This record gives sequence, structure tokens and C-alpha cells, in this order.
Amino acid sequence: MPTQTILVTGGAGYIGSHTVLQLLLGGYHVVAVDNFDNSSETAILRVKELAGEFAKNFSFSMLDLRDKCALDKIFSTTRFDAVIHFAGLKAVGESVEKPLLYFDNNLIGTIILFEVMAAHGCKNLVFSSSATVYGWPKEVPCTEEFPLSAANPYGRTKLMIEEICRDVHSADSDWKIILLRYFNPVGAHPSGYIGEDPRGIPNNLMPFVQQVAVGRRPALTVYGNDYKTSDGTGVRDYIHVVDLADGHIAALRKLQDPKIGCEVYNLGTGKGTSVLEMVKAFEQASGKKIPLAMAGRRPGDAAIVYASTDKAERELNWKAKYGIGEMCRDQWNWASKNPYGYSGSKDSSN
Repeated sequence: MPTQTILVTGGAGYIGSHTVLQLLLGGYHVVAVDNFDNSSETAILRVKELAGEFAKNFSFSMLDLRDKCALDKIFSTTRFDAVIHFAGLKAVGESVEKPLLYFDNNLIGTIILFEVMAAHGCKNLVFSSSATVYGWPKEVPCTEEFPLSAANPYGRTKLMIEEICRDVHSADSDWKIILLRYFNPVGAHPSGYIGEDPRGIPNNLMPFVQQVAVGRRPALTVYGNDYKTSDGTGVRDYIHVVDLADGHIAALRKLQDPKIGCEVYNLGTGKGTSVLEMVKAFEQASGKKIPLAMAGRRPGDAAIVYASTDKAERELNWKAKYGIGEMCRDQWNWASKNPYGYSGSKDSSN
């Protein structure tokens, strides 16, 4: 098969940067765009270094998807076989405080992307969706057929974009779209050279654990230890970011299937891990003790959420390879080498 050229939006972000690297190592040509709103230019430089000789197949442009002229210019100079769309704001708390910011950035950016793709005859898309579209499921594991709902503006943007994708395909069957619903991405590239570097106070468990381990925060707050789970803490499906990146390559291959219309797949491990189990695994990987502060449940949090991955295994021929031991090992490798993220300095982190 001839070499494919892929546009990756949000290519400097946590999942985007790992996917760009896996694409390059897999022999793809990649053009990445990002506005560095919640990502770092350093990630792009490091991806190039890790890609070695494959870096010659990579180019990057700083742009915001809402800048239609700039995006059109990219499509005018390169013929893309497909687009992987990561770009978007993703902090749940911030989305509750600033819903219009999220609707403007995530929805308008996506609509403009669709318009420019259509204008240039590129109608193959892999969209970065989220398990947040299941709301708080009443049973587990979550299958792709579960009813959809969203508990916050961030989740609603993911759900609305899924609906836009379905409507775009219904209106024009030339579109081939795969929606990937991620569960809880963690870990980092095994080199420890790229990883997750959230701005401000982390929203998710593992970046918070990592910041406690390197001394940036005094303790991990555990929300709720009275759930009906093995140890009382919430259970989630954690997936290694490199497995997740490989899931996107499997989705790109699936776009070659003439029968694909607008299809959805869960990407997770299909296993639940509690907060305390994850903390214990991280302590073993890092040799650090993580002080805990117990707090009440957060409103709306479900006790147990994990994925059914049968459909992805069957149809994408993809399965997560890494367990929580490797996730924690690679997370700690990244954290210990980059205690203050990509900036490297105490002052620029808050």
C-alpha cells in the first residue's frame, strides 16, 4: 500500500504526541497542527528526536482550527488520506465554569475542520471521543450500544461532535468516520521523553499522583472511600497511552474497509482498577510513598466504570498490551525525568 499522509490535529497534546510518534514509526507521513493552548512545543521537538530517521516524514504548523484560512492553506499544499482529530479543550471543571469557551473551541473548530476537509475531498476521519459520553452508566462493562448522556459541558462537546459526525455521514455516504471512546489514558512513552503535562491542578488521578511523588503536592485527595467496591474507592479502566496511540493506527487501517460508515469503538483494557490499587502500583514502581487525604464522594461520580473492548478486538484487531504495572513504571520514568513537565522549571508550573 502506498504511504499514507495523515493530518493530526492537537498533535502536541498528551495523546496526540504519542500517536504522532507511533504513526511516524509505523511508516506514515504526518502533518501535525496545534495552537499550544494546553500543550507544549517541546513535545513536538522530542517527538522528532524519538522518531529518528522517520522525522523526515513529519512537519508541524502552529494554528487554531477556528482559523479557516490557515487550515485551508495546509490542505491546499498537502493531500491528506485521513485526519485524526484530537484538538480540543478537555478540563471538566473548567468546562463547567466556562461552557462557552468549550463550545466555541471544540465545536466551532470541528465544524470548520469538516468544512475544509470536504472542500478538499478528504472524507476519512478518526475522532478522539471519550467514555464521558456514557454519562454515569448503570451497569458495566460499557458497550458501544449503551445510552449516551453527558454530565458536563466538556462531555457534551464530545457527544455533540459524535452527533455531527453521524449527521455528516448520513448526508454524504462518502464520509468514513471512526469514533474512538477512550477510557482513562495514563502512562508515558517508555523513553520517559514525552508524557502528560497538565497545566495547573491536574484533573485526573495519575498526573496528581505523579506530582505528589515528585514533591510538587503534599498529598493525593481520594474522593470517596465508601463505594461498593473491593476497597471502597472508585474503579476505572486505565489504558496505557501507547496502547491508545496504537488503537488510532488500527482505526486508520479500518478506514480502508469499504463497508465502514460512521462506526464507534471503545478503547480500554476491559478491566477495572480501583484508585487505591493504582496508587499501590505506582508506589511499587516509584519506590515513593503517596500520602493520602480521604474526602467525600464527588457529586455524579460513579462507583465502577470500565469498557467492553470486544468490538475493538474483533473489528480493529487491536487489544491493549500493557497492564497497570507498566503504566505506572512508564509514568514514573516520565515524572522522575521531568518533575516539572516540559517547562523543566518550578516557576512556570502552578
